[in-house]
Amino acid sequence: MAISLLPDNPAAWTYRRWEDLMAIEREEREKLQLEAVRINFARMRNRIPALKKLADRQGVEAIDKIEDVLPVCFDHRVLKNYPIQIIENRDFAKLTSWLDKLTAHDLTKVDLTGLKTIEEWLGRLEAYGMLVTYSSGTTGKLSFVPRSYDELGPWKFHFFNVNYAASGVDPWTTKLPTFFPGYRGGYQTMLKIMSLFNVEMAGGEDNYYTLYDTHIPADLMALSGRLQSAEDKGEIASLGLDPALLEQRQTMLEQGRHKDQDLDAWFGKLIEQFRGQRVKLGGTFSDLYRVARAGLDKGLRCEFAPGSILSGGGGMKGYKDAPDDWEDQVKYFFGVDRIGNQYGFSECIGNAPLCEAGHFHLPPYSVPLLMGPDGEALPREGVQKGRLVLVDVIPLSYWGGFTSGDEVTIDWNDDCECGWKSPRVAKTIRRFAESEGGDDKITCAGSQQAYNEFMAFVAGDA
Repeated sequence: MAISLLPDNPAAWTYRRWEDLMAIEREEREKLQLEAVRINFARMRNRIPALKKLADRQGVEAIDKIEDVLPVCFDHRVLKNYPIQIIENRDFAKLTSWLDKLTAHDLTKVDLTGLKTIEEWLGRLEAYGMLVTYSSGTTGKLSFVPRSYDELGPWKFHFFNVNYAASGVDPWTTKLPTFFPGYRGGYQTMLKIMSLFNVEMAGGEDNYYTLYDTHIPADLMALSGRLQSAEDKGEIASLGLDPALLEQRQTMLEQGRHKDQDLDAWFGKLIEQFRGQRVKLGGTFSDLYRVARAGLDKGLRCEFAPGSILSGGGGMKGYKDAPDDWEDQVKYFFGVDRIGNQYGFSECIGNAPLCEAGHFHLPPYSVPLLMGPDGEALPREGVQKGRLVLVDVIPLSYWGGFTSGDEVTIDWNDDCECGWKSPRVAKTIRRFAESEGGDDKITCAGSQQAYNEFMAFVAGDA
């Protein structure tokens, strides 16, 4: 039976069954998406300072067709477009002022007294009602996503539903011992998702097993480059950092040196302890393959019960020459028939699960466009390759339109053999920087000068 969705409340779409969302006919879906983007832009345009500045500069007053949104989608780097000195000097008033330009909430009322670390700043924002998380790219500079508790409900429901779609196991009703070969928590986006949702999916803290019981302090991630440089010069003391933070850094460096051995011992213990039981395993593909390869080299295989779940992500960093059959090796070692996988990025709530036919399917609340080399919108027909632009229509706290750094191939036809009806992204996803000398230049739709002025506005007077 067809479902009815309201375009002025896309957050409620996440409460629907994945199967129902994937059954919406294309004409109906695209009409609904356009109306949702139109309403969302009108709602946000003058409430978020950065969006207002960009829309004014680009001369965009309203969205009449979906391509109209391209000139007002933020470069993904805008979320880290602050002067690095703010972080180095731990100037939380300026950092808050910078973030205030990117959210519909009034952050001038956040109490900043007594703050000494970024971790404390993020905690103070959370106490205020924000759920700000960070991600770090190859530059090491943190991107801060200005999410709030307004998005918590739909974020959770999407996460549960997309995990159901990727694994075939309903996390609302089936609670499995869950293994995550990483840290227990932190404000890094994936770790925050784990603590917000994955623990509940596992059935509670006692059913959630991590490699390390500590969490990653944001300050270490934000200052990693500066810390290494200062250490090389023997100048760490001059940074004036909390000794406890430096102690945590040493602990993490030591963990990094022994991670392979730690993984081997940790997984070995869990494999023995949960023999014959259904479990859920997660982690980066590189970690999962590392464990699988080490086990297979010893002539070992897991003996978990049928119906166990394995899900991963993050590519094969650390295995430049991974064999073509690495996925088969991982499945063979862990004794599973399927590896759950999802594609998305931190700025957007609605990531895409991998279907059984091997394609990533975007949910209707993640509205995709493809941008050509000159900033033009590519046709939304057939099979096209270009820079992915996503408009997440769920957020009420921030504008969800982002131009990514990913080159993807999208098949716009609703004829995937899995039966899901939605635009589907091929697994051949490439970062533009990987083939362009590390330079991820975006030729923006509309005026390049206008966009440069917008980026300067966000960075300036922070």
